[in-house]
Amino acid sequence: MTEYTVKRVIRAIDSSDGAGVRLRRSLGQGGNTRIDPFLMLDMFSSDSPDDYIAGFPAHPHRGFETVTYMLDGVMRHRDHLGHEGLLRPGGAQWMTAGRGVIHEEMPQQEQGLMRGFQLWVNLPAAEKMKPAAYQNIEPESVAETSDSRGNRIRVVAGELNFADQLLQGPVVGVSRSPLFADISLVGGSELVFDLPDGLAGFVYPFEGEALLAGAELETHAANELSSGNRLRLNAKEPARCLLVAGRPIGEPIAQYGPFVMNTAEEIEQALRDYRAGTLAS
Repeated sequence: MTEYTVKRVIRAIDSSDGAGVRLRRSLGQGGNTRIDPFLMLDMFSSDSPDDYIAGFPAHPHRGFETVTYMLDGVMRHRDHLGHEGLLRPGGAQWMTAGRGVIHEEMPQQEQGLMRGFQLWVNLPAAEKMKPAAYQNIEPESVAETSDSRGNRIRVVAGELNFADQLLQGPVVGVSRSPLFADISLVGGSELVFDLPDGLAGFVYPFEGEALLAGAELETHAANELSSGNRLRLNAKEPARCLLVAGRPIGEPIAQYGPFVMNTAEEIEQALRDYRAGTLAS
């Protein structure tokens, strides 16, 4: 077995998106801050309504998947296909834009903490124009368990062996064999996971301080993983992080805002389709 180490650190920077939602963006600051197949990672976290109340009004996507994972607060998804989902703490949505989708994500609260992540996952050329799809993952559906020390794992997509259990995430039928896990460590603990060969990904600590293979991880940053197949996490004090991995695509990327294709010509076609009202038809 080969242990993962940190290959690169992509620090989150303050940014905003939607109608002015304040957030921290790590992946996706520029073309050199992607980790194939992952295009963007935002974390939003604020107890000030001014930072999130305007939400993400209706907007288009084509050519990739969007994943929203809620930690605190409530948000509602609606799209042009009639899908609707209420994202509650611990829940998620996995939306495959494919050929095209127009959706909105709007807060369902006027005060209190709103905290969560949005991840963009690229699609290979052969899947970019497939029909759009939507999976609403209720908090109770997320695979979750704790060990005798209180370390807790929640798996939204993919699978992990932990505490003599195989945790299988509820997300099905998506590209790149993704792993999306929320890992909470108690102080003084060590967790070891064996993963399939050939995955690329990152660990994003967002509470406390965690270590990978004995080296401290940077908090509020995407710590890109080297090649390997064994992940060893430690925490001197309580810590919490996302573990995200998937199979790289290795294709050229052309991106214009919410459209991610392989060539400039395909981007121009997406823009024409959107202006003509045929993006998602």
